[in-house]
Amino acid sequence: MGPESRQPKISVVTPTYLRPQELGDMLRDLSKQTFLPFEVVVVDCALPENTETEKVVRTLSPSLPFSIQYFGSKRGTAIQRNAGIDAASGDFIAFIDDDVRLEPDYFAQIMAAYDRDTKCEVAGIAGYIVNSFLDPSTSLRWKWYRRLHVFSTYEPGRYDYVSGYPINRYLQPPHDGLREIDYMGSNCGVWRRQAFDEGLRFDPFFADFGVLEDAHLSLCARRKWKLWECGTARCYHYPSPRGRVNSRKLAWKTAVNFRYVFMDIVPTRSWRQEIRFWFVQFLQLGQLIAALGRRGGRAGNLDAVRGKLEGIWAAMHMQQPTPASQKR
Repeated sequence: MGPESRQPKISVVTPTYLRPQELGDMLRDLSKQTFLPFEVVVVDCALPENTETEKVVRTLSPSLPFSIQYFGSKRGTAIQRNAGIDAASGDFIAFIDDDVRLEPDYFAQIMAAYDRDTKCEVAGIAGYIVNSFLDPSTSLRWKWYRRLHVFSTYEPGRYDYVSGYPINRYLQPPHDGLREIDYMGSNCGVWRRQAFDEGLRFDPFFADFGVLEDAHLSLCARRKWKLWECGTARCYHYPSPRGRVNSRKLAWKTAVNFRYVFMDIVPTRSWRQEIRFWFVQFLQLGQLIAALGRRGGRAGNLDAVRGKLEGIWAAMHMQQPTPASQKR
């Protein structure tokens, strides 16, 4: 991507559901980029019942410095993003959620980082979410994880292949460099299209709202490619009040989805690895029960405990996933 070559094109893919205000704000925000995307692909799973988002897109489109593809799909962020990948035509595909806002030079910083990948070894580069930083020195949960030696690594953005858990990328303090990571979120990353042309997709196992589908995609890509985090490509996450609210289902997914990823990414596991995985599950269950006691048995907390118990039971009875080579 030297100065003599044509400027690469970025397609932005955004799944949305009943968030017309957030989507409109995101589109306006993207128009401020110093390195503009050439198209935005919006995949709406609320159609045809709800048309408010469609009205926002139709109203804004004429004033935006990029084209918009807007269409409906079945519900599920993994399903929606796969539909967006299939529709996008850029050299790079950026997954930007409708509640994420980018600093004006975000894409410029990402593409400058890709310029440093002279051997074309990097499939995806994640930005740094400034307001999501979780200070490990003040996080009680992560203090206990360290004291109990729960994981074999504590480097943010790495996957602990021993226990089957991704180390929270938000534990990484602000930085100005490039870090190699094992997984990246699907809310502010830019991927090389070649990886998708070779068959990479979100696994349809991850239905409705996402939990760990982005880590699974990344870990599948890591079998061949590298992934980076670019500290100078900065953005902000402002969770929508219309986000997930079902604490029981969310807790269920923290058992079932984590188990699926571990079984698929590490198909052959020792008994020590299995003990590590289940130890973390029951440790998390204990934390939920402790929170239930502290907070007086509120309905949401009780639902989380029930969901975790149901998820652990379901995870214990899961079958080994079909190998990736046979899924496509």
